[in-house]
Amino acid sequence: MASPARSVFRIALASAVAISLVLRPGLAAAQLGPGETLIRDTEIEDIIRRDSTPIFEAAGIDPKGIQIVLVGAKDPNAAAAPGVMMVTTSLILQADNPNELQGVIAHEVGHLAGGHSFRSGDAQRAGMVPMILTMGLGVLAALAGSGDAAAGLITSAPYFGALGYAGYGREQEGRADQAGATYMEKAGLSARGLAEFFDKYRYQEVFAQYRRYRFFIDHPLSSDRIEALQNRVATLPHYNQKDPPEALAEHEIMKAKLDGFINPQVTMTKYDEKDTSYPARYARAIAYYQLKEPEKALKRVDALLAEQPNNPYLWELKGQIMFEFGQVEGAEAPQRRSVELKPDAPLLRVNLGQTLIALNNKKKTEEGIVELKKALTQEQDNAVAWRILAEAYDKHGDEGLARLATAEYEFNVGNMKQAREFAIRARERLPKDGPDWRRATDIVLVSKPSPDEMRAIGREGLLTPTLAH
Repeated sequence: MASPARSVFRIALASAVAISLVLRPGLAAAQLGPGETLIRDTEIEDIIRRDSTPIFEAAGIDPKGIQIVLVGAKDPNAAAAPGVMMVTTSLILQADNPNELQGVIAHEVGHLAGGHSFRSGDAQRAGMVPMILTMGLGVLAALAGSGDAAAGLITSAPYFGALGYAGYGREQEGRADQAGATYMEKAGLSARGLAEFFDKYRYQEVFAQYRRYRFFIDHPLSSDRIEALQNRVATLPHYNQKDPPEALAEHEIMKAKLDGFINPQVTMTKYDEKDTSYPARYARAIAYYQLKEPEKALKRVDALLAEQPNNPYLWELKGQIMFEFGQVEGAEAPQRRSVELKPDAPLLRVNLGQTLIALNNKKKTEEGIVELKKALTQEQDNAVAWRILAEAYDKHGDEGLARLATAEYEFNVGNMKQAREFAIRARERLPKDGPDWRRATDIVLVSKPSPDEMRAIGREGLLTPTLAH
């Protein structure tokens, strides 16, 4: 799955990462439930954020405080919780247009804004709660790399313990429908997509639970409910509002990208060579990459770049392909360009930082460290960045900082025991009372230290810890 040269990206979705979530080279993707994988991709996250922002604003929720979580899964699903909006790849692929996707998001926002109770049962057993917990902490569960770390992560966020797929009664489902329609209208969007998406799955009601999509087990449909929603949305002023061309184009790009990474063989047939649209050519380039034909993939990416030289995601994809297939030196320039074009995307900086460090040049390593630190100012809990930073410091001979970065990595994947041990080692090698030494001390104090460790720290007369997690 992941070659030793694979970029930080952690999903075969090369964009910001790659869709099978790479933790460490050689490790398989972390599974949330059967066939479910956490995915990070800057381009797709940005599109989902643009789709959902007006809905959150209409509901009085600050979209800046919402973490977008993308999950690779065969079932269409979505869930919202304080600070988190989860969407599965299947939901995106099965939504015919942006309006349908927005409609499902609005329904979930309706549950969230309505304060409806959450259920942990089936969802927890399916592994979705660990995902939400992980993103609540701002880390990729896949980076845990072991069952012990995953278990530590789950227990480290008890305030998300009750979260799961919403097991609401039909009455609450109806209320969420109506609230979602209201938010769509308030945002100046048609609520038609909300009704049409649910209507497409009306037949799910007659299936046994084990044959239904999980979303419709937790969100039970009924003909009465669908008809009530259809009657309501048809009366709203924006009912005939159309998706703008830009939104439709982005939606097709998002679906094409997912197809290319998830279903490369199918993609080659679905997006025939006769189809010269941008999404089709994008999908084929990614599919060739996934089918391990880098020359064909790069040829197609270069053709797209000739038309869109300022597209950061194409430069990112080019760098990703080159890095993964051993062209590390060649990967530097396209990854630099992706960061230049989108400097506010920490995942792109992590890719660049990893490439610079992999060049085994002292000056490049120092520059890679700078890029990783910039990324961490935006995503302090990006465990991948901490792991790569630890490797960079180790190469650079900074033993104390290397151990501190490793402690940060272990902390962010929920492995408290390892976090504490590395933080203790870091304290031994860092200047006493300096900011890094105090940070290491904070990690020790919040990582369940033993009585002896607490007494040792107490004898040093430390101030109250400041670790904000």
